[in-house]
Amino acid sequence: MITENLKDYNSTKPSVLTIGTFDGVHVGHKKIINQLTTISSENNLTSILLSFFPHPKMVLQNDKELKLINTIQEKERLLNSLNLDYLIIKKFTKEFSRLSALEFVRDILVNKLNAKHIIIGYDHHFGRNRTANIEQLKEFGELYDFKVTEILAQDIDDIAISSTKIRKALINGEITLANKFLGYNFFFSGNVVHGNNIGKTISFPTANIKIDTPYKLVPKNGVYIVKTIIDNQITFGMMNIGYNPTFDGKQKSIEIHFINFNKNIYDKTLTIEMILRIRNEIKFNTVDDLKKQLEQDKLSTLNSVSYTHLTLPTILLV
Repeated sequence: MITENLKDYNSTKPSVLTIGTFDGVHVGHKKIINQLTTISSENNLTSILLSFFPHPKMVLQNDKELKLINTIQEKERLLNSLNLDYLIIKKFTKEFSRLSALEFVRDILVNKLNAKHIIIGYDHHFGRNRTANIEQLKEFGELYDFKVTEILAQDIDDIAISSTKIRKALINGEITLANKFLGYNFFFSGNVVHGNNIGKTISFPTANIKIDTPYKLVPKNGVYIVKTIIDNQITFGMMNIGYNPTFDGKQKSIEIHFINFNKNIYDKTLTIEMILRIRNEIKFNTVDDLKKQLEQDKLSTLNSVSYTHLTLPTILLV
């Protein structure tokens, strides 16, 4: 159950909860949530995930350049699939950020959410200016009668998973690494809009995708293997993110050529999963050179989708 206002939460049942922004809902996050739901089941406690939006950096640092792995709608969709009793999205404001650690714990966690057990990550800080950490939370636990469990840093091949590292991987075009950390294929949603129709003139028609959420992270320019669902059918394609330099493009675009596909999909909203990066975006000397490369890209896509798309669970059916 999603509630976007703490005032709407009125359960009096004791709870076990975790707190954080949970951008990406990655493998490390899921370990915390799995422990949360296990404790909930074993101790007859309501499981609560308390998250925040907008991201605190957007509010406190006015960071308009911050890009997130998930939109708020995507994050809610991912978290709702994880068997939580309540997902509470608290609007993050400057006023809220001024709550002292004591006020946050006493007024929200204890009095409002009736917390009896709190699970947090190893680096969690809270309260005004983020001055309080797990040691202070344990002290509050003794005062207000709740237990605190710390989740230690989780590693994949000796690299700690974090939303920051996933964002960096996406910005660098390391989609395979990002997907490994996420535990699912990175995805985005957008509307199919009219483009300049250049693709049709070279036998590679494309769907131009417009993402309306300005804070959604778009990976590094280049060519990627992707998949989506159109008319209940999984459809694969090759996607270019960039400026169409061969045609001296000036505006960044996201264009997808779907393999063996010929339907009118203008104005449809598609969710696109990114599977594999093929190459950088290249400015070719001639259109014929571009067409030859696109044929190679198509061959690479066809050779890859037979097994790469099965390596991670799809989010398209969630």
